[in-house]
This record gives sequence, C-alpha cells and structure tokens, in this order.
Amino acid sequence: MTPAIALVLLGLVDAAFSGFRAYAGTDARIRKQRFNARAAVRGLAVGAVLLLAPVLTAVLLLMTARDQGRTYDRLTAGGFGYLLPLTVYATAVLLSLAAYFALPFRASTLATVVGLGPLTLLRPLALAAACLGAVLNGGGGSALLVGTIAGAAVLCVEPAVHRRWYRHVQ
Repeated sequence: MTPAIALVLLGLVDAAFSGFRAYAGTDARIRKQRFNARAAVRGLAVGAVLLLAPVLTAVLLLMTARDQGRTYDRLTAGGFGYLLPLTVYATAVLLSLAAYFALPFRASTLATVVGLGPLTLLRPLALAAACLGAVLNGGGGSALLVGTIAGAAVLCVEPAVHRRWYRHVQ
C-alpha cells in the first residue's frame, strides 16, 4: 500500500481551498457562490500542476537509484510519516468547517476566527512537521526532498492564484 494517493488527494483539496482563499474577501457581491467555485477550480488547476514537481522528483529518484526497491520502500515509509501530521491537521480543519456549517451564525463565526484562521496560519508548520515525520519514519533524505518540494508546491498555490487572477483587487 502506498500513501501517494492519499497525499495527492490531500494536496488537491488543499489547493482548492487555497484558490478560494486567494479570492475570499476580494469581492463585495452578496451572491458569489459561482465566483467562489471558480476560484476553487483555479486553485485546483494550479495545485495539480505544481504537485507534479514532487511526483516527478520521486520518479526521478526511483529511476536513478541503484536499488529501486529500497528507494521505493524509503519513499513509502517517508510518505506515511509525512501523511500522519497532515492527517491530524486536516482533521482539525474539517472539525472547524463542520462547526462553521453546523452552528448558528455567531458560533460559526467564532469557529472561523478561533479555528480556521489560526489553522491557515499554521499550514507551514504543519508541512514542516510532515517533513520531520517523513524523516523520522525512515524516509531519509529522499523522502525529505520529495516532502519539501511538495510542501513548497502546496504553499505556492494561493500566491500564484492571487497573483494571476486577483492581484488587481484590493
């Protein structure tokens, strides 16, 4: 079993949220569901392209390795180590989102301020913890390299979407 599919899905969901964040607060229209969806799709598209970088890095590492089986095992172990902190982080985000949608207006606003806002700011730390998890779980330098590139790719989605489509809006 490989953690690659779960990591790619997690990265793509994060990219869609990044696209939404790049757009959020830039439009004063009341009904903007269509624009929110478009921003999420833009984030998803940019994230899909950027997430090719860690995939290509992993493939390159496997193709150039002397012992491909051992490199694959190390990348797999690193992937599981990378996935664990991100799963904890994603669970906290999902709980905050559930509170936002399930609670009355004031409580949902509080859930956003207390939960989603700080969690957004903690994304780089969650990715750093994931890189550490990849190394500690036996992934070594190759898993750290792939994890670092994946983290950088994920963190670049929101600025890229904002710069490409929403920079003119203040």
